[in-house]
Amino acid sequence: MRGLALAAGALLAPAAALAAAFAGVEVPPPPAPRPVFDTHWGVKVEDPYRFLENTADPEVQKLMRAQADAAQAILDRIPGRDKLLARVREIDDATPAVVGAVQRDDKGVLYYLKRDAKANQLKLYTRAASGGEESLLVDPEAESRAAGKPHAINGFTVSPDGRRVAFVMAVGGAEIGALRVIDTKTREEVQPRTDRVRGGQVGWLPDSSGFFYGRLAEGYEKRPRAERFMDVLSYLRRLDAPAADKAVFGPGLHPEVDIDRSSSGALFVARGTGLVAALVYHGVDRNRSLFVADQAGVLEGKPRWRKVFDRGDQVNAVAAGGGWLYAKTAKDAPRFKVIRLALPEADPARAATVIPAGEEVIAEIAAAKEGLYVTTRRGPAKTLTRIAHDAGAKAEAVPMPFEGNIDLVDADGDTPGLVLTLGGWTRAAKHYLLAGAGASATPLALAPAGRYDEPAGIVSREVMVKSHDGVAVPVSIISRADIRLDGRSPAMLYGYGAYGIVEEPGWSPRLLAWLERGGVFAIAHVRGGGIFGDAWHRAGWKTTKHNTWKDGIAAAEWLVAQGYTAKDRLSIYGGSAGGIFVGRAITERPDLFASAVVGVGNTDSLRSETRANGAGNIPEYGTFTKEDEFRGLAAMSPYANVKPGAAYPAVLFEHGVNDIRVDVWMTLKTGSRLAAATSSGKPVLMRLEYDAGHGPGATRDQAQRRTADRWAFMLWQAGAEGFQPAP
Repeated sequence: MRGLALAAGALLAPAAALAAAFAGVEVPPPPAPRPVFDTHWGVKVEDPYRFLENTADPEVQKLMRAQADAAQAILDRIPGRDKLLARVREIDDATPAVVGAVQRDDKGVLYYLKRDAKANQLKLYTRAASGGEESLLVDPEAESRAAGKPHAINGFTVSPDGRRVAFVMAVGGAEIGALRVIDTKTREEVQPRTDRVRGGQVGWLPDSSGFFYGRLAEGYEKRPRAERFMDVLSYLRRLDAPAADKAVFGPGLHPEVDIDRSSSGALFVARGTGLVAALVYHGVDRNRSLFVADQAGVLEGKPRWRKVFDRGDQVNAVAAGGGWLYAKTAKDAPRFKVIRLALPEADPARAATVIPAGEEVIAEIAAAKEGLYVTTRRGPAKTLTRIAHDAGAKAEAVPMPFEGNIDLVDADGDTPGLVLTLGGWTRAAKHYLLAGAGASATPLALAPAGRYDEPAGIVSREVMVKSHDGVAVPVSIISRADIRLDGRSPAMLYGYGAYGIVEEPGWSPRLLAWLERGGVFAIAHVRGGGIFGDAWHRAGWKTTKHNTWKDGIAAAEWLVAQGYTAKDRLSIYGGSAGGIFVGRAITERPDLFASAVVGVGNTDSLRSETRANGAGNIPEYGTFTKEDEFRGLAAMSPYANVKPGAAYPAVLFEHGVNDIRVDVWMTLKTGSRLAAATSSGKPVLMRLEYDAGHGPGATRDQAQRRTADRWAFMLWQAGAEGFQPAP
């Protein structure tokens, strides 16, 4: 930790000397530091911009506005930016519609989120699975116009009988909104609105007479910052008694439910078994707990819960169907295995292995009436198999129209078949219906084909790059087929590397606006992600987190060495947890990149657990209350590793001010410290949006402008012709 202590003791240059102009616009200097010192495990850590965490302070608000205005003014003056935005919009306009979540009721009727080419926000529609005319159920744009603020559907769940839809509407990019219930025939609300709901899905009772939902504690917004999202309880709502909701699950509610205050449950009924199951999310921990209780007791508001799994069983997904409870687990299976337990006993001691551990990574499981569906992968592409619910049944391959990325979208243990999506790096994902055993995947045609769904002349490549310790890291590269490996192309390296999440192959037509300018897009599947299963995740997690950004550095060096780009044309980009990937790559190797873009980035790791969403993220990053994990946090924190006088690349921070997952003060602090420290003379900009949050719920216009600004910034810093502003 000597390096950290040395950095903490270094003097920052006077803020007044740091004002600079770019594209004819003066960027306000970072505020003068007001050092605060914390001591953890004998290490004294300086935090010069702690005061920026108080975003309610009028002085901090003034700084934010000044930085946001300057950043946008500079981005607007990049010569090619408007043409790039126009091209992004032109491509979007040629995409007839974008489809989001899809669900079915017991009759197989479809309910889905969709945004057509003229719309600015996803709307909720319904349609028969066989086709025909679709019907609009909920239009957030109408509410946006009336209120003057963007509204978005956070999530929805249709009742089994199809007569009701429960959904959560949020405002201004927030992810906490009001739970509403509408009649699918009249489109009218049939229940009182319920506030303090984070997320958007509920667990309906099989007879559609009510549902389970989670709700934040009353007065959560007045609690200490680190406790705001604790003590989430699950309630039972009976449609005929909406004023008599009963709390039936949550921390501290029942003595047999031994979960901490940061944990919460998602409740569902395992139909035909007489059981209600509570799948427990321990913050961001991939390992879940599972409790079950007799349905009769739960409906009376007097449940007696019984634990089936806890985190030590390393279960991260479950599905119920055919009288079985299926579980995907990493216990003794670094690339996962699938086990099943007979219901209603749900006895772990009698669990049987359905799919043993092997070389392939098990990705998803979903139960339908005819069996369990499982996707597996060896690399980016996946295969689909089905196993009948009969004891001793063998896995059968389910053929797909083409090889690509398969995502299981909607399945229910009492309904035949499932809805899935299939796509790839250069082929837009489409929704398909598997009607049941032996059926072929049939396109649902929820949206017409777009002009750029399968663009000619665009190719993808899969390569393996040796990292700092000799481990081979997969990198996916998308570019024009005619690209020359002469180091002249601008390149964008993307990475995330957290929570075991995989960067699945997927094509966004909007990317064409980057590629047709000769740009290269590379995705580094770094450790901390899950492309090779649980072991790959844990190799970039807590005290092993250094592998995440070092894998990114190795990928960047490889792209340069192979001629895909050059250091002065290479940009690195990541968002949220990817802020660590980007921030530590540029603080460790500032010479390797022309620019960096950090979207809603978690960049102050040592203060991460003090934020409202922080306690739930301790399972991923660690806590400063443990010595080894404190040292891991200090090493992974971009903010803590900024060195005065280093020549940093140009940096663009993007952040929605209403972000509840990663507070905007992370950007304010890290951006200010970088701007005060850098000796390169390159810009450090903070692009702040006041009607946006972490990302979900962004309008089409917001997303288009964000994309154009980001790529114009990268092309400017890469020296691209037509993107160089006048001094």
